[in-house]
Amino acid sequence: MQKPSVETNATTANVKPRTATKKTGTQSIERVLQLLRLATQYESEGLLLQDILEETGLERSTAYRFMSCLVQERFLRRDPVSKRYFLGIDAMQLGLAAMQSSPVAGLLKPLIQRLARLSGDTVFLVIQQGDYCLCLHREHSDFPVRIFTVSVGEKRLLGLGAGGLALLARKDDSTIAQAYTQHAKQYQAADLTLDALLTDVRLTRETGYSQIVDRITTGVSGVGYAFPLSTLTMAAISFGAINSRLDVTRRREMGQILATECQKWVTQNLELV
Repeated sequence: MQKPSVETNATTANVKPRTATKKTGTQSIERVLQLLRLATQYESEGLLLQDILEETGLERSTAYRFMSCLVQERFLRRDPVSKRYFLGIDAMQLGLAAMQSSPVAGLLKPLIQRLARLSGDTVFLVIQQGDYCLCLHREHSDFPVRIFTVSVGEKRLLGLGAGGLALLARKDDSTIAQAYTQHAKQYQAADLTLDALLTDVRLTRETGYSQIVDRITTGVSGVGYAFPLSTLTMAAISFGAINSRLDVTRRREMGQILATECQKWVTQNLELV
């Protein structure tokens, strides 16, 4: 009777450390991914170790150990002068590899095709990259006049196109003003003042969808809607059509359809934190 008792205790003792190790290992992975997301969010200005401590609540020694490991593995780099952390070359390679198959476009293609059928217009998909948006997909409907205002792989400043305006409207006014100052020449080349941009942004927030007329191409209008795909990735889908087809009344109608369909897709397909 004594022997089984000893074996049972030994088995229990063996199980507990494995469970604890698995939990600790998972937590470590989660923390590393949190740090990579943080570095991505602040890629333009970089992160000091103190910034990381404030954002994550990690202890200094733990944060430094994780960051040093990521630097060693080239997923981050640390500027020797400013001491700030930026994304490294292997993080870039991951991003480039993912873009080869455009997983976002594949994920959203059924929705985009449905919207093209519902609207009869050209549908665009963009994702946010810093102060810009990148076009990942363009879907034409059977309407004889097709819109080519932006091509797949092309970047545009946020706020110029309908999708970019929808994305920009999710930022606060002070952040938008900073972005405008940084890219003033490009905005001014599009005849867009800061006041006009903020007016469009506020209307977008009020209605829930963006609207543009003659902004990128004379004679072309658009409506857009932005939504999160993850904690890091923001996407926007927009309709584009000639002005006579997308007048004030139809922009309102299409904007509401776009918002409803995108919200439904998010509810059915994503578990967002």
